[in-house]
Amino acid sequence: MAPITSDSKAAGSTPSPYQIDVDQTLKASTALLQHVQQEAKRLKDLSAKKSLLDNDDGDSDSEEQLAEDPPIWLTLTTKKHIVDKNRLKPGKIPVPHSINNSPSLSICLITADPQRAVKDVVADPTFPASLSARIGKVIGYSKLKAKYHSFESRRQLLAEHDVFLADDRIITRLVDTLGKIFYKDSAKRPIPIRIAQLEKIDGKRVKPANKNLRAGDQSATVASPPIVAKEIQSALNAVPVSLRPGTNAAVRVGRASFTPTQLSENITTVASAMIDRYVARGWRNVKGIHIKSPNSAALPIWLADDLWVADDDVVKDGEEVELRKKKEAEVAAKRENRKKRKAEREEGRLRVDQHQQQHQSKKQKSKDTQEMEARGLDVARKAKLARQKARVLEASV
Repeated sequence: MAPITSDSKAAGSTPSPYQIDVDQTLKASTALLQHVQQEAKRLKDLSAKKSLLDNDDGDSDSEEQLAEDPPIWLTLTTKKHIVDKNRLKPGKIPVPHSINNSPSLSICLITADPQRAVKDVVADPTFPASLSARIGKVIGYSKLKAKYHSFESRRQLLAEHDVFLADDRIITRLVDTLGKIFYKDSAKRPIPIRIAQLEKIDGKRVKPANKNLRAGDQSATVASPPIVAKEIQSALNAVPVSLRPGTNAAVRVGRASFTPTQLSENITTVASAMIDRYVARGWRNVKGIHIKSPNSAALPIWLADDLWVADDDVVKDGEEVELRKKKEAEVAAKRENRKKRKAEREEGRLRVDQHQQQHQSKKQKSKDTQEMEARGLDVARKAKLARQKARVLEASV
């Protein structure tokens, strides 16, 4: 399941000799698509039999539409965590066959203020008509916060559109604005696109000279219609990658309406790009790659021969008890260090208190001594005055 070819070793194009078997991928794609088609046919027959008994088929149309073209997922399992924290800003991997090629696709475009600038770009004659027809809503960030602040309004917005594209200048602020109703399902998380106009000098990107643009200066904040259309089209021709802490990542790579060859090409492209971009240590950290539909078992297309990245990750026989004892000893040592530091702090406080007491006692003693000296001087002065008075009296007599 994890073939190593001599060509890959000799060429030296990749640091790892592992690669996906194209034949295995094509076989798994063919088997999965056949299973999805058979399951869809079975559900259609059941719905037809049910309609003979029940004339109220208001929800059957929506169920049939969901079952007609379900998505195909690629799941990548690693030996160690792919990321340590939740990445709310999805990445994009271009694929040979887009999964957003339906003419009835509804796109919601979330932009930075002012939204009128983007609406004018979409309505421009140079903007592709086929693309503008699929953009169902263009909404600015301020209006999004004001209008969709309740849970019910956000859920309704989520159900009205198939794809959500967002200006990359506000993509990180949408987490609090849209809430968990959008971000608990990675299939409809807003995908970042570049709408702002970039200034370049000698082919290098430079920051705009005037950052405080007025609300009416719309042409300076939005790129030209061909550039915006190209950004939107490239986002539709790519699959979003949303990573969470853990060893498992799932990415939509196709639909049931794809041919086995189309699905196989998308799988190969997405798997290679994910391992190159997001997986530390590359293929050495991959445990398995599977494909599945929402209601099917996962079919393996690549499995690793070893279950760990390095020999240091393996616990041999008898080492588990030693590791546990070592960990307990480390915990006990940390506890003793905390007690020791606490005792040192208490001893330091006692020394400070003793020093303060000694200082106060010395200060009090010096004060008493000064009072006694002052009192003695006063007595001596009175005695001297008495003697002088006596001599004066004797002289007068």
